[in-house]
Amino acid sequence: MTGAHPAGPLLLGVRHHGPGSARAVLAALDRARPQAVLIEGPPEGDALLPLAADEQMRPPVALLAHAVDDPGRAAFWPLAAFSPEWVAMRWALAHGVPVRFIDLPAAHSLAMTEEGEQDGGPEPDDEPRPVPVDPIRVLAETAGYDDPERWWEDVVEHRTPGSSGAAAADPLAAFAALGEAMTALREVYGDGGHPRDAVREAYMRIQLRSARKEFGGAFAVVCGAWHVPALEARTTQTADRALLKGLPKVKAELTWVPWTHQRLARHSGYGAGIDSPGWYEHLFAAPDRPVERWMTKVAGLLRDEDRFVSSAHVIEAVRLADTLAAMRGRPLAGLSETTDAVRAVMCEGSDVPLALVRDRLVVGVTLGEVPDTAPAVPLQRDLNRQQRTLRLKPEAAERELDLDLRKDTDAARSRLLHRLRLLGIGWGEPAAGRGSTGTFRESWRLRWEPELYVRVAEAGVWGTTVLSAATARAESDALAATALAEVTTLAERCLLAGLPEALPVVMRVLADRAALDADVGHLADALPALARTLRYGDVRATDTAALGEVAAGLAERICVGLPPACTGLDADGAAALRRQVDGVHTAIGLLAGAVPANADGLRERWRTVLHRLAVRDTVAGVIRGRAARLLLDDGHLAQDEAARLMGLALSPGTPPADAAAWIEGFVGGAAGGGMLLVHDERLLALVDSWLTGVPADTFTDVLPLLRRTFSAYESGVRRTLGELVRRGPAVGTDPGTGAVAGRESTAPGFGPVLDGARADAVVPVLRLLLGLDAGTRPETSEHHEERLGAAG
Repeated sequence: MTGAHPAGPLLLGVRHHGPGSARAVLAALDRARPQAVLIEGPPEGDALLPLAADEQMRPPVALLAHAVDDPGRAAFWPLAAFSPEWVAMRWALAHGVPVRFIDLPAAHSLAMTEEGEQDGGPEPDDEPRPVPVDPIRVLAETAGYDDPERWWEDVVEHRTPGSSGAAAADPLAAFAALGEAMTALREVYGDGGHPRDAVREAYMRIQLRSARKEFGGAFAVVCGAWHVPALEARTTQTADRALLKGLPKVKAELTWVPWTHQRLARHSGYGAGIDSPGWYEHLFAAPDRPVERWMTKVAGLLRDEDRFVSSAHVIEAVRLADTLAAMRGRPLAGLSETTDAVRAVMCEGSDVPLALVRDRLVVGVTLGEVPDTAPAVPLQRDLNRQQRTLRLKPEAAERELDLDLRKDTDAARSRLLHRLRLLGIGWGEPAAGRGSTGTFRESWRLRWEPELYVRVAEAGVWGTTVLSAATARAESDALAATALAEVTTLAERCLLAGLPEALPVVMRVLADRAALDADVGHLADALPALARTLRYGDVRATDTAALGEVAAGLAERICVGLPPACTGLDADGAAALRRQVDGVHTAIGLLAGAVPANADGLRERWRTVLHRLAVRDTVAGVIRGRAARLLLDDGHLAQDEAARLMGLALSPGTPPADAAAWIEGFVGGAAGGGMLLVHDERLLALVDSWLTGVPADTFTDVLPLLRRTFSAYESGVRRTLGELVRRGPAVGTDPGTGAVAGRESTAPGFGPVLDGARADAVVPVLRLLLGLDAGTRPETSEHHEERLGAAG
């Protein structure tokens, strides 16, 4: 029964992760001194309960249960320092009292989750099940509250140890009142939309009967308040066993894993996700004056972020929170009042610093710890060892990690993170570096999530160490790959992860796939990743000679097959092939540096391919424009020739859609496309003349292409182009011949030609900046241009 009773156990109905319930449970246990404590949880975890008393165990933590044959089938039972179950567990261990879990075994619950068992509930094709009842919300609405969290705070959380009244004097009174309320709710709502609860409660009643035989009635039960009426119900052993008959079952393993406050804020595990675990932890830990202590924490956080917050701010915020509580009829300032006070007093009405308070304090970034003696799969133990060796501590808060691969420790960290990614354990994700873009630097974004323990357990089928597991996974992925690009990407990942034993298998598969694949698109997709891998030989001390040979062979085949593949394409096919041309162009540049024996020949063959693409009318316009642009950027196409090709592409006989596609390929999507038009007004004049001559009935057809092209430019480039078009470019086109004709610039402050005397005036300053010897020949503007060209 709820409360102490000579004939029955002490039923303590709680709200999971409720600090008020945790304080009440502690007080009730201290008063009742039961001979045993039974807790809602999977009984397979009984062997793990002694670890809760270990000094290395620091909540939040969670019991992790997973199926042995399918580690991805898993469930968590999270516990915080302010969870009633954790408090009861620690009390029992401290007083030498037996403590056990009594909920449905994880072996059944995991199997029921997998098979969609709902204990007699409707199948997916039947009528939908009603929305589960939230008992706290129903009670809050009955009491006239529109916010269940605020109601719970007022009637439970604000019952501090120093509260006056009969309820404070009798720690069991709150449990009796809550039990009566839940009994009334169960009479109205039945299982409340949780049909599986009938099976769970039947199992718990069986465990209570066993406990009565062992301890009489002198034991306590800590469970969700919703289950109290069902545990008090008079049923027979036969009826309860009948509900359990035929339940599916799997072999399950359990262990303790660290948990986070962010995860406590989600509805998982006990189904009691809370929005403010950091606030609840504060309420549980604060011995007195919780509002004053909270405001002091907030002030410290904001000061650490270089915001001016004085003691006067703290005092005024406390006064405002108390005033708001009185105006709203609350016994004590709650989270809403303290938040409003912090926003008004410490944040000057801004929600930006308030968001920091919510993330760091209201929710919190705490990551728990478990002792090394906790059970774990061998792969997890190896990962823990490497994390300690490399000083890579898992943290709940997201952080940036910059690595210099020339250092042994950083190189080992990089290999570990890449191996974990290959295994599907996403602890780190590559991020854009803030410094050098060279191959000896890497940037990562790290964040450890509790679910990663499940991913580690799943990856344990590949090996007992991170290295062996990643090697086996890479070999398996290579053999299962169906596309050439998949294999080349895998080869790159093997080099990044430092998997020398997997690389021969990957290379053999790569050579076979490359020899059989005649699709130019597939080859073009595969080459960039393969070329990138060749950059890692120097910094990662990896032999990439075999990769270089395969990559060079792919490049040769692309050079032969690309021109025919660029004809007869629709718009989508042309756009896809244009992206592949960009990738191949970059890849061949890398290959030329990594395979010096074939460098000149490879560059020359690719240059010839681009020339053929740029001048062939049957090639899609977007590809012709891109080929011309790539040649121009590399200095293999003169400005006059580029202007001639543009003039031909934009001539009156070219369909507007084809001309717009050529423009997109030439000045769109590539870095500096807009600046090319800014600095070469001949090209801008050609685009301007063509655009103004597009017939009105076809203008709407080419407008999407043009908008996509020019919208990619930075705002400053677009503004400059607008100004140039408004004043008229410094060059124009002859209406009769289409030839480019120069005219004097009308831009304010600019002359038609370079003023040599004024340019020479800045030479002394440039000499000083460049550190040139004062005794060398005096420089004119011509010499200055040569010098800048060499220095650039």
